Amino acid sequence: MINFRNISFVKSAPSLGERPAPRFPEVVLTGRSNVGKSSLINGLTGHKVAKVSATPGKTVLLNYYLVDEAFYMVDAPGYGYAASGSRHVATFAMMMEGYFRDNKELRLVLMLLDARRIPSKNDRELLDLLAKDALPHLLVFTKTDKMNQAETAAFHKMIRELGYDKDKYVLTSTKEPRSYDELKKRVAAAIGADMVAS
Repeated sequence: MINFRNISFVKSAPSLGERPAPRFPEVVLTGRSNVGKSSLINGLTGHKVAKVSATPGKTVLLNYYLVDEAFYMVDAPGYGYAASGSRHVATFAMMMEGYFRDNKELRLVLMLLDARRIPSKNDRELLDLLAKDALPHLLVFTKTDKMNQAETAAFHKMIRELGYDKDKYVLTSTKEPRSYDELKKRVAAAIGADMVAS
């Protein structure tokens, strides 16, 4: 049984080699800057443990959170924010390539996408990488509560065109705590836990 409310920040690391000890299974959150990774962590756990910044691109390290002494939730830097500069983009690419390569603790990649937006070039490149390297991943659509009628219709059209089956994605909303239930089940299954505590 996993109690997602039992979460604590452990450390920030510039690379996989400096991750915390002891080792636990890892679930990493990826996505473009300002897609809502910090909000997702806070929504999943019921705590404002992750700082939500008004300035995109503030996270530049791998932030490790220990959940119920069962697994690390790893908040990766966002990508696609031009003001971060080319140096940041190159550093991010090297960091994530190193993180994904030979990470025996990695159980699941949560790829966050804004439900109101068509996947960007960077989004598609990461999706291609996850598929190419056969990394276990789940698409997590955020900000569903902010969609108007036209955006909702466009979202469902996009889902059909991209061929995303329901078992490959979940929908979340910061205004609907129950929307995180399915995601909790998917995370628990990925790390081999049988039950989930709310």
